[in-house]
Amino acid sequence: MVNVTETMDAPRAPGRPRSIRADEAILEAALDLLAEGSSIETLSIEAIATRAGVGKATIYRRWSGKEALLQDALRRLKPPPPPPPGRSVREDLIALVGNTGHNPDPRMRQIMPCLMPTISRSPEQYRLYQELVEPRRRMIREVLRRGIDLGELRADLDVELTLSLLTAPLLIQRLLRAQPDLDERDLPARVVDAVIAGIAAR
Repeated sequence: MVNVTETMDAPRAPGRPRSIRADEAILEAALDLLAEGSSIETLSIEAIATRAGVGKATIYRRWSGKEALLQDALRRLKPPPPPPPGRSVREDLIALVGNTGHNPDPRMRQIMPCLMPTISRSPEQYRLYQELVEPRRRMIREVLRRGIDLGELRADLDVELTLSLLTAPLLIQRLLRAQPDLDERDLPARVVDAVIAGIAAR
């Protein structure tokens, strides 16, 4: 491991931009430690600093503490999904639902199950989780409301309940592998089609 303490802990002149290299190393170290099994409670600033090859002072110059650091790390791990293509309500829902519980970074699958107990106990972690998933939820709401406006979906549709019906199966399947016989490759389309069958305009 390349130790970057000397270059990143050196005194800086006022106004000098902070090292992007340090930010990257620290955030990646936090995510790696979580993926390897460290819990939120046991993960320490000292362990993150050691893995990143920096001094603890480098971290405290950037974040007020572990909570703020982990919030930025998790935001980095789960960016907002890309906008749906906009060609049809069904196609857009499949694209957005398919993103539920999915992340190209393999650490996400390892980290999220470990975060669930913390989310249920910590109001701060719960708010962070809601913040991370809200962009996808907002896009799904917009697609559902567009379907109502176009007359494709029922005018009395409960948007929030429908959102849960669409996203919960994928989330549970991808995080817990709850039903091993389900093929995740076509699961988004199957879930969307099953829900649309119940919410389509008559």
